[in-house]
Amino acid sequence: MLGVFSGEVVEAPGELLAAGSRTPSPKTRAADLLDRFVGQTNSAISIHLGSIANLAYSHSHHSPLRRRVLAVKDEIYCLFEGGLDNMGSLKQEYGLCKTANEAVLVLEAYKALRDRAPYPLSSMLAHLSGTFSFLLFDTTTSTLLVASDPDGKVPLFWGITADGWVAFSDDLGMLKGSCGKSLAPFPPGCFYSNAQGGLKSFENPKNKITAIPATEEEVCGATFKVEGSLVLEARH
Repeated sequence: MLGVFSGEVVEAPGELLAAGSRTPSPKTRAADLLDRFVGQTNSAISIHLGSIANLAYSHSHHSPLRRRVLAVKDEIYCLFEGGLDNMGSLKQEYGLCKTANEAVLVLEAYKALRDRAPYPLSSMLAHLSGTFSFLLFDTTTSTLLVASDPDGKVPLFWGITADGWVAFSDDLGMLKGSCGKSLAPFPPGCFYSNAQGGLKSFENPKNKITAIPATEEEVCGATFKVEGSLVLEARH
């Protein structure tokens, strides 16, 4: 799956910009990345969301345990990969029918939070039990929400294209060709929300997130870690 968003939606992380500056490598524009994804992926579907965002995905070569599904409702788009173990209880909580998939569930959970705000975003995400990563874009408010499960079972990466767009994908090789070293794994147990201050941990909401520069030999230019023992170890 792939999502690319302009600077009007996503403020490019300074750590990724710095990583690309330290070790310059070839990049392409966001439009070229999208064209390459569609051209190299069987049965790819591309969705243009005005001049500020694009989504693309394909059912080709995905595992039955890591389905890619799309839901669209009320100008909100959700692209979900993976599966939730507690779908039954979550469907009851949000009043969904038995056939509703994970993308529909996340979309409805987001709408409930947006319209009624009964609990923090981190709490909503913490209730999702399973293996997943997803991209949700609300075109009515230009709100972006991206999240990855605490174990990182569904890989997700993000990077910056030559024209400053921020791209998210489960395909590291696809992003590498367009983002160069301005590229990093999306940290497990975390979410990005342009409406709530950028990158945060929903697993440990009070902990800061630090970017650790990578060596020149590594594919990605940085790794984001939730503050704790792992960050301290990486600094030594």
